[in-house]
Amino acid sequence: GNHTLLTEFVLSALSSRPDLQHLLFFTICLVYSMTLIGNLLICMVTVHPALHMPMYFFLRVLSLLDISTATVVVPKMLVSLLSEDRSISSLGCVTQLYCVVFLAATEWYLLAAMAYDRYVAVCSPLRYSAIMSTRACLSLVLLSCCSGQVVSVVQTAWVFTLSLCGPRRINYFFCDIPPLLMLSCTDTSLYERQLISATVLVIFTPFCLILLSYISIISSILKISSAESRHKAFSTCSSHLTVVTLYCASGTLIYLQPKSSNSQDAKKILALIYTTVIPTLNPLIYSLRNKEVKDVLIRVL
Repeated sequence: GNHTLLTEFVLSALSSRPDLQHLLFFTICLVYSMTLIGNLLICMVTVHPALHMPMYFFLRVLSLLDISTATVVVPKMLVSLLSEDRSISSLGCVTQLYCVVFLAATEWYLLAAMAYDRYVAVCSPLRYSAIMSTRACLSLVLLSCCSGQVVSVVQTAWVFTLSLCGPRRINYFFCDIPPLLMLSCTDTSLYERQLISATVLVIFTPFCLILLSYISIISSILKISSAESRHKAFSTCSSHLTVVTLYCASGTLIYLQPKSSNSQDAKKILALIYTTVIPTLNPLIYSLRNKEVKDVLIRVL
C-alpha cells in the first residue's frame, strides 16, 4: 500500500556501449528510410490501373500499416540513441503501447484476409470478381481494423490497471506488454494467462486460417496442367507465406513468455526485427518476386 505509482518511465538504450550509439543511429536511420521509401513506392505503384486487383489493394493497406508500425517506434528510438534523456510520460507510454498492439493485431487479421483472397483467386477463379468485390475488400479491411482496435483497447487497459510501481526503467526501447509486466508490484499470473490466450487468438487463429487456405491452394495448384501458371501461382503465394512466417516467429517468441526476465535481451532483438526489419523486407519480398509489380514500378520510375 506504500508503493508510489509511476507517472514517467525511462526506456533503455539498444546498447550500453557509448561507442556504438552513433553507429546504431545511422544504421537504424538508414533502415527506417528504406522502410518509408519502399512502402511508399508500393502504395504509389499499387494504385496504377494495371494493378487494380484486390491482392494489390490489401498489399497497399499492409504497406501503410508497416509505415505506421515503424513510425510509432523508430523516431523515439533514434532520439534516445543521441540523447541522455530517454524518459517517456505515462500518457506517451499508453499511446505507444496502444498503437503497437493495434497495428500488430490488425496486420495479422489483414494477412488472413490476404490468404482468403489468394484462396478465392486460385480455387474459384470464375467467381473471383463477384466474391472479392470492392465492397468485400473494404469490409475485410474494416473488420481487421475493428478487431485490432478491440484487442488493443483490452490489452492496453488491462496492463495499465496493474500497479506499475517500480523501478521506472523499462528494459526495452519502446513501451510493450512484456517489459511493463516486469514493473508490476502485484501478481500478474492472471494477466499472463490472458495474454497467452490473446496471443493464440490474434496470431494462431489467423495462422490456422492461413494454413487451411494454403492447403486448399496448393492442392488446386498441383492440378493445373500449365507449368507457367503453376509457377506464377506458387510465386504469389510464397511471398505471402514468407511474410506470415516472419511475423509468426517473432510475435510468438515475444508474447508467449510475457514475464521471462532471462529472455528479455532476446525479446529486444526480436522486437527490433519486428518493428524495423520486417516492415523494410515486405516491399522487397512482394516486389522482387512479383513481375507485375516490377514492371509497373519500372514504368512509374
